[in-house]
Amino acid sequence: MQALPRHEHSPDVSFDGGDLDCGNGLLLLIRKHIDPLPRGGLLEILSREISVDEDLPAWCRLTGNELVSWTQQDGQRSFLVCKGALAERQAPAAPAKAPRPAEPRQAPRQRIAAPPLPPLAVTGMGSWPRPRWMIEAMHAHVQGRLSEAAFQETADDAVRLAVAAQEQAGVDMITDGEQRRDSYASFVASRLDNCQLIPLTDLLPLVDDPEAFAAELRALDIPAGEVRHPAVFGRLARSRPLVAHEVDFARSVTGKPVKVALPGPYLLTRTMWMECISDRAYDNREALAADIVRVLRQELAELLDAGAALVQLDEPVLSEVVFSGAKNKRSFMCGALSESLAPAQELAFARDLLNAVLDGMPQERTALHVCRGNWTPDESVALSGDYAPLLPTLAQVRVGAYLLEMCTPRAGDVAMLKALPDHARIGIGVVNQKDPAIESEDAVAARIERGIGLFGRDRLLLHPDCGFATFADNPICSAGIAQQKLAVIAQAAGRFAR
Repeated sequence: MQALPRHEHSPDVSFDGGDLDCGNGLLLLIRKHIDPLPRGGLLEILSREISVDEDLPAWCRLTGNELVSWTQQDGQRSFLVCKGALAERQAPAAPAKAPRPAEPRQAPRQRIAAPPLPPLAVTGMGSWPRPRWMIEAMHAHVQGRLSEAAFQETADDAVRLAVAAQEQAGVDMITDGEQRRDSYASFVASRLDNCQLIPLTDLLPLVDDPEAFAAELRALDIPAGEVRHPAVFGRLARSRPLVAHEVDFARSVTGKPVKVALPGPYLLTRTMWMECISDRAYDNREALAADIVRVLRQELAELLDAGAALVQLDEPVLSEVVFSGAKNKRSFMCGALSESLAPAQELAFARDLLNAVLDGMPQERTALHVCRGNWTPDESVALSGDYAPLLPTLAQVRVGAYLLEMCTPRAGDVAMLKALPDHARIGIGVVNQKDPAIESEDAVAARIERGIGLFGRDRLLLHPDCGFATFADNPICSAGIAQQKLAVIAQAAGRFAR
């Protein structure tokens, strides 16, 4: 495309990218400004970086946006990009939405007591396969084609189905199936102020080896443009709940105890810290982590008041720290793209962040979940290695329960978990959510019996190794298989009822 003397169309929004190139944060700023526009909206990008001449058209082709025209004068470039196709433009678009102001502080909740969990309580880990119509509604909502109210109404129906399936399976503690989330962790970006979900395709220029990263994305069996990743554009703030509304609705449709999963502080820090953009708001990742801890403490307090029987902090990136086998290797493992320090430093950092979130909270209603990645059913590409390198760190986390992947041979022998504190409940995975074959009741009962022998009946919790649908677009199994696997756990646990 040749440069024009001037644009034929007027932009709806304009920003100056200065000397930034596409591998140094410009794409993230483009995403920040273009996402709030309606289809057909026009964004002007000012730039003095010559490489953008080639990189921006490639990005437009990759993302399905149209480069309408560009101009150049005295080294200053102006690119006019249409969100979608120019043919979709019907009338001048409304200006991009300003950052959502903080909502007025609501009166404190009336505290709801949570029922105690019985021995050998059976529960899902968190996620449940979303119906196709729920996934379509999720994409439409992110793209601005479905209102917030319509999206929540659709999600309510999906939660009802997920809860009913778990109740029919005979579990003791329900989750809402994380039906409102695009993934188990990145959804937080859509709930926090000054944070935004961006497609993974925008991050390709930021990693050390784009070709290797692209190959890793292909293991997801999902187009990279459909997987979104959090980006921080300012100081994080929580003006509305992250997941407390999920607990409110789940409790309205079931009388059983409700568990809710919340991304842990180390996971969120590793996910959100990207020097090319996060450092505009934070001097370092420790400063970002302090705000993440503050936000999670606010959320945890509200979840406990809302009657959540168990709040589970997810920290699967701890496995990447000790099992990835290469210092500073960037990996898609749970979305942790930022570089890390030596394992000992990272584990200490993670422990301190977790304890800062948990400080003063009732231990008996908190749990920590660690697995080795759940993005593909191909066990051969998932991280392997037993919990031995993690146990000293896990034992120092002030949490009331550990929910751990133990059914897969990749996790090692369950006996090593005896190193965890005696006061904590131990949750062991007794079915493999990645294997489509339904385990026999005898096999599950044998795992339960071994767990009782090691930890005692009163301490033991029972669950699958991980969730059934970490990513909305890429469930590990079908809802029917998920229900059968939970039912097998419940039936096997019934053998040990008193």
